[in-house]
Amino acid sequence: MAPTRKIDRAATETVCPAFRDEYGVWHVRDAASSRALLRDTETVQAGLGVETVEKLPSGFRRPVLYWDGPAHREYRRQTARFFTPKRVDEDYRLLMHRVADREIAVLRAAGRADLSELSFRLAVDVAKAVVGLTESRPGTARRLSRFFPEKLGTPGFTSPHGVYWAARILYLWLAIHVNDVRPAIRARRRRREDDLISHLLDEGARGGEILSECITVAAAGMVTTREFICAAAWHLFTDDALLAAYRAGDEQARYAILHEIARLEPPLGALKRRTTAPVTLPDGTVIAPDEQVEVSIAAANLDHADGPGLTFGDGPHKCPGSYLAVQETDIFLTKLFAQDGVRLEGEPRVAFNHAFGSYSLHDMIVSVGDRSVEA
Repeated sequence: MAPTRKIDRAATETVCPAFRDEYGVWHVRDAASSRALLRDTETVQAGLGVETVEKLPSGFRRPVLYWDGPAHREYRRQTARFFTPKRVDEDYRLLMHRVADREIAVLRAAGRADLSELSFRLAVDVAKAVVGLTESRPGTARRLSRFFPEKLGTPGFTSPHGVYWAARILYLWLAIHVNDVRPAIRARRRRREDDLISHLLDEGARGGEILSECITVAAAGMVTTREFICAAAWHLFTDDALLAAYRAGDEQARYAILHEIARLEPPLGALKRRTTAPVTLPDGTVIAPDEQVEVSIAAANLDHADGPGLTFGDGPHKCPGSYLAVQETDIFLTKLFAQDGVRLEGEPRVAFNHAFGSYSLHDMIVSVGDRSVEA
């Protein structure tokens, strides 16, 4: 039996023709139109904080997440080598096993642990290897987790609340720069490696620009991988038939199960774009230039006309780390569900960040060991 969606996104799950709401924002929810819109080169990034990035000084190099056009495509071509299946298998598989074994040992020693903490440390250490943050001082996961709280306030300078959040964000950026990014930059300036920071230095990026790129990678990769691991585990813990198939399957079969869960529970439920020229959707709908468009990944993934789904996006901004995320998820969950007496102590609490269309799972406590011994 195929798994069913656990995380309820309410109205955004409705598959329907494209429409323009009362605020002038277009909504695209069927699979064919969503894929076409994401692939269209007459659109640019919107949302994901792009409004704030556009206010940066003109001489400041924007994170690549906010690039579009030929420069973006060339950058993606040059950095694609960091994320190929061959590179992931050869350079990061052993690291994934080592870090996963470390986190499982933490769970076994304590008897119980919060799965979000175990999975986040895994995602952080794998991403650090890809990026080149190999000289970090201890505590990277703790610093990054504080950077992405469950509830994020709005920074500003017109109220005590805004000043607090502005100061908090500045402090956290500084902490990551001093403890993680600056040591890596110093090491790569002495000796280049085959990683993202070395590539950025070769491109002439400055320290602050590399810091912003690393924070973007953290948001786009580490946090979403943590939530994917937790969501996949939730499905496996609560579906005996699915767990049996996962345990009995070979790697290809396990990957297929994980991709199906990713289709049902995309960590980012929506992606936003702005049109720069008229865009015609497959059903003939024409969206004029300079229109805001929200693509509902959560809805499009339920459109059975499109099997693979759009969890990892599509087009120029398709997630380059999809294979990396699935492989580290599989390695960790295979080890987790091999533990004697592994169990989920209760359903996790689901929180939503509506600005990013994302979810996070909290209080997801897993335990191992013999129940009779605990009793």
